[in-house]
Amino acid sequence: MSSAEVAVQVYRMLEPEDLRMLQIIETGMTSREYVPKEQLQKYAKVPMDRVDFELSRLDKLGLIYRMQGGYVGYTLNYSGYDCLAINAFVKAGVLEAFGKSLGVGKEADVFDALNPKGTRVAVKFHRLGRVSFRQTRRKRGYTLDRAGWLFQSRLAAEKEFEALKRVHAYGVAVPEPIFQNRHAIVMGMIEGGELARWRELDEPAQVLQRILANVRLAFLDADLVHGDLSEYNVIVKPDMDVLIIDWPQSVRRNHPNAEDLLVRDVKNILVFFRRKFRVKVNLESACEFVSGKTQVLEV
Repeated sequence: MSSAEVAVQVYRMLEPEDLRMLQIIETGMTSREYVPKEQLQKYAKVPMDRVDFELSRLDKLGLIYRMQGGYVGYTLNYSGYDCLAINAFVKAGVLEAFGKSLGVGKEADVFDALNPKGTRVAVKFHRLGRVSFRQTRRKRGYTLDRAGWLFQSRLAAEKEFEALKRVHAYGVAVPEPIFQNRHAIVMGMIEGGELARWRELDEPAQVLQRILANVRLAFLDADLVHGDLSEYNVIVKPDMDVLIIDWPQSVRRNHPNAEDLLVRDVKNILVFFRRKFRVKVNLESACEFVSGKTQVLEV
């Protein structure tokens, strides 16, 4: 069971006092990884036996880690952080109930959910700690050497939410960004499957054209390059339309590496279509199209 699945189950059991203690631990983590129990008692302003009771309960629910060395300290794990994000979504009126898991990846968990009006949405929890710290620091310019995984995941969610708002406003085929809190994003429903999982496509050349047309739109109108585009973050919907997901590594068009990243994005997609569906498109021609040097792409 993933940490998000734990949080989804446990959240229904939490009392206001539990959530308050989770928030107090989160506040204390701004200055140290493990917050001393005495500091938690000072913030909570309740007797120590009540603090012990709350911490024991949260520990049994699997929402915190306990460290005992020179002092006894506590820190949130991902499930505890998930619960705080879920609570923020519920209080904001953007989330009513969770459904099934839509996918567990290296850097995110995604869930089907409902808003209070009964409309299906998707909830994405960022999980940067699933890849090595060295790899994360190399790939992502917004991470800090001494930042914890929860903080890094929050930065990733903030960056992706801003990117989604920008490209969505220009009509790029992405999930609608709805709300973001901490390391989690509520977005429009994601229906379909990863491009990598499709064994056959009706008219794959047209699907490729749709992908490249959206890469072009993001670059020319929204001034953004995805930066990590591959067959794993393109969703092909049942009607053969597409959604481009996973934007935390996007860069602005004026970024010094933007053109190199754009070429790499296009190359990744072309290589996949050539290998999987025998659709061959010249890399130079495709790059000229997505960068606006030519108006039409022949596929």
